[in-house]
Amino acid sequence: MSERSEHPVTGEPFASPVPPGTGWPGDPATADTPIARNPASVLRLARSADSLDELAAVESACRACPRLVAWREEVATTGRRRSFADEPYWGRPVPPFGDPDATRLVIGLAPAANGANRTGRMFTGDKSGDWLFAALHRGGFASQPDSVSAGDGLELTGIRLTAPVRCAPPANKPSTSEKSTCAPWLARELELSQDRLRVILTLGGIGWDTTISTVRSIGWEVPRPKPKFGHGARATLGSPGGPVELVGCYHVSQQNTFTGRLTEAMLDEIIAMVQELG
Repeated sequence: MSERSEHPVTGEPFASPVPPGTGWPGDPATADTPIARNPASVLRLARSADSLDELAAVESACRACPRLVAWREEVATTGRRRSFADEPYWGRPVPPFGDPDATRLVIGLAPAANGANRTGRMFTGDKSGDWLFAALHRGGFASQPDSVSAGDGLELTGIRLTAPVRCAPPANKPSTSEKSTCAPWLARELELSQDRLRVILTLGGIGWDTTISTVRSIGWEVPRPKPKFGHGARATLGSPGGPVELVGCYHVSQQNTFTGRLTEAMLDEIIAMVQELG
């Protein structure tokens, strides 16, 4: 761990990476939270979680993928971006964020090394998040248009944000085995949400494909042939709690937003669709 530095919102000093239960805003874990150290323990802890809060706690302390642990902690200690050099870095798996009673779920890809890996909150602290939260605010889901860091007062209503991979991966590319190891967290999240969930918005084709494979693994019905991803694509999934509308959207990556492949108007149309369907 690095020397302690002050949180940008609260001013409290924290080590990087942040030890569980030391007071970071929104940290769901405690010093006694069980730690998953291999794929078998991920599966066991995920399946045994009885609530979204319990699930968030155990996944935020996970150390099951050695390469991802080493990378996220390297960024948090010696690899910080110069503009954030004086801030503490979360440096742990990033739990879902938003309304625990949400009927709508947004599924992205993985945390960014100097974004959510720094702030400890999904989609927070990078340009992708700037786009997403501004759109959620315009759509009536977010209490404010920007998301700076955990503890900044932002609240989501009716929607929750999550990702198939909870740790920031090198080059933004988790390995096949890392995705497999992380899969039980999302699977259990969907199981715990299925009685009220009505809409899943996936950002990008990878999120779309991962969502379909995950819901199939927990027994949901998926149309055949497999629905194809596209911006504005839709498919109806059959969960034990009722039908769930799957909606596709181009990812809010800088590659898409800078080139105009995804515009604010296009994103607003998708968010309006999610609002209407949910």
